[in-house]
Amino acid sequence: MEYHHTSEMNGVVADYFSMCNEPERNSLCREEKHSEDAADSNNLCHIEKAYSTILSELGEDVDREGLLRTPLRAAKAMQFLTKGYKETTQDILNDAIFDENHEEMVIVKDIDLFSLCEHHLVPFYGKAHIAYLPNKKVVGLSKLARIVEIYSRRLQVQERLTKQIASAISEALEPAGVAVVIEAAHMCMVMRGVQKMNASTVTSVMLGRFHDDPEVRTEFLALTMKK
Repeated sequence: MEYHHTSEMNGVVADYFSMCNEPERNSLCREEKHSEDAADSNNLCHIEKAYSTILSELGEDVDREGLLRTPLRAAKAMQFLTKGYKETTQDILNDAIFDENHEEMVIVKDIDLFSLCEHHLVPFYGKAHIAYLPNKKVVGLSKLARIVEIYSRRLQVQERLTKQIASAISEALEPAGVAVVIEAAHMCMVMRGVQKMNASTVTSVMLGRFHDDPEVRTEFLALTMKK
């Protein structure tokens, strides 16, 4: 029975690689990539026109030398700053989760993050601190920073960003616990509104043992917050 199953699986694998090498399959892949590129180019064009309209409505001359390419530059920048909408944790975690008999706390702290406030479209930036308690599985450390990048490169509020990062790690690793703390400065409070230069915002999400066990939570906060 085992031999039959192995032979069956080998046949499936062989068929898969055969399909990948077929000219028709490669052609379809190229067409799909071309279609995605065309859609991105079309979106860029619309965003560029929107920025040109905004500048005109502000009273600027979009034909003067300094602004000739500004709408295009701004459109490209906005696409980059929101590129997280086109990325998923499944994409980046593929082949980066490993079986490991380790159950002690893993912390990656001081992860730089930059995001855009969804209320005013101005930046907020700061640091993310992440910890998890492995449940026989660990993840490549750089992937934790990549998860931060995926969710911060979207229009955000800090409270939701913190929760999304914690939930993504919890779903991917199924650990005994996850903790995320974000410290950030919001330009909507600095450049406009109340204009408080030194204000910072701290948000946290504790899941599993970090939520249920005060000693575990205290250890995380002590290790994370000490400078």
